[in-house]
Amino acid sequence: MIKKADVVVIGGGITGAAVLRELSKYDLHAVLLEAEPELAAGTTKANSAILHAGFDAPTGSMKAQMNVDGNRIYHELKEELDLDITWCGSLVAALDEEQARTVRDLYERGVANGVPGLEIWDSEKVHAFEPNLSDDVCCALWAPTAGICWPFGLTAAFAENAVINGADVIRECKVVGFEIIDGAVKAVKTNRGRIETRFVVNAAGVHADDMSRLAGDDSFQIHPRKGEYILFDKSVQQDLVHSAVFPTPSKLGKGILVCATTHGNVFVGPNAEDLPDEAKDDTMVTLKGMDDILEKARRLVPALPLGATITEFAGTRAVSSTGDFVLGPSSCTQGLIQAAGIQSPGLTSAPAIAEYLTGFIVAELGAKRKADYRPGRPQQPCFRELSTAGKKKLIAKDPRYGRVICRCETITEGEIIDAIHRPCGARTVDGVKRRTRAGMGRCQGGFCGPRVTQILARELRIPVTEVRKEMGESYLFYAKETTRGGKE
Repeated sequence: MIKKADVVVIGGGITGAAVLRELSKYDLHAVLLEAEPELAAGTTKANSAILHAGFDAPTGSMKAQMNVDGNRIYHELKEELDLDITWCGSLVAALDEEQARTVRDLYERGVANGVPGLEIWDSEKVHAFEPNLSDDVCCALWAPTAGICWPFGLTAAFAENAVINGADVIRECKVVGFEIIDGAVKAVKTNRGRIETRFVVNAAGVHADDMSRLAGDDSFQIHPRKGEYILFDKSVQQDLVHSAVFPTPSKLGKGILVCATTHGNVFVGPNAEDLPDEAKDDTMVTLKGMDDILEKARRLVPALPLGATITEFAGTRAVSSTGDFVLGPSSCTQGLIQAAGIQSPGLTSAPAIAEYLTGFIVAELGAKRKADYRPGRPQQPCFRELSTAGKKKLIAKDPRYGRVICRCETITEGEIIDAIHRPCGARTVDGVKRRTRAGMGRCQGGFCGPRVTQILARELRIPVTEVRKEMGESYLFYAKETTRGGKE
């Protein structure tokens, strides 16, 4: 266990990983602590995976500033970090004149926020682009800089780049308290020991206010808001939509959308349900939620292919009592840097938030940029996307790339092994799934799940009974008791 670091980042979601990467560019030692066995185990694993253009947030807010800057940075990072991003654009569709006025308001706000390329399309142009939208769509706001992404892959990319540049990631490490002396952070207390530090970045998602209170700052509260989704099989994308299609927004959020994914699926959602504060980790899907999603999504796309549904899921969002991101040094505790209230457009904003917060830290520490900083990350083979010649070459180098484990997504044993042994490699079945897509196809792991479990046990050199699905106690198998009361 690391005993000392210049900066401790709490939380292994997209924001924490982006901050860690930015810190790794400087001559300081940064450590990220994640309570679960895998990164991206909270809000990052269950959001809409959209890189927003930036027209929605109120002009002058931190959300607006970070959104537009973050979108620009992702355009720059896509090639450097080999990020899974498709710049497909987005539409906000209006169904009547009142909603059309909202579209015009969003256009004006977007222009004020500095969003490039915005246009208002009439019904004819909208339906030429997305022919399966409702005939009631009378106009839409087109944002060409918006995109869709793979949030798990983005988080892994940030973390991997940070680790190869000297940062550390410690998983299954829960923060239980802080040492505060004369109003300043001196150390972080965890279930695995104490880490002396000068700065703490609080990127703990829906638990960011809990962390802040532990450090002596109760200046904001985080209220959980649940969003549920329905995911369709790949077979429906070309017949449904190929971009991100939003309704006009409400006070609870951007509304229930119909959206393509970077891997060829389509999803609908999320709804928005404010939860009691004690239910921050409630990710259960409900019949009421599913009915709500379908009713509203059909207003945009009437012919939803319910027979092609392959899964439903939910996530919670960190809604701040301030109405905006909570970013920057705490006014109560020296050395505490807040990255709280990161709801939509938090995914888009992550790299901009990282630059913004890192600026405070390096200025205080007098840290200089590393002369030997290494951009990029280790190459990650994707067997299904290679040419026939490329596949043969990869198999000749390593025959394990010729053994398909996940039939739905054509994921090979070689790719799974690579995912396990990469920097911040997979430690659970869901960790493999989020790095490779093994188990994300039509059968949802019904065929490949046991094979992935066997590979994890072998590569991690642990018994099968110690392999977990995702969270700390999510064991998949137990030793069978014998008739004599012992264990086999």
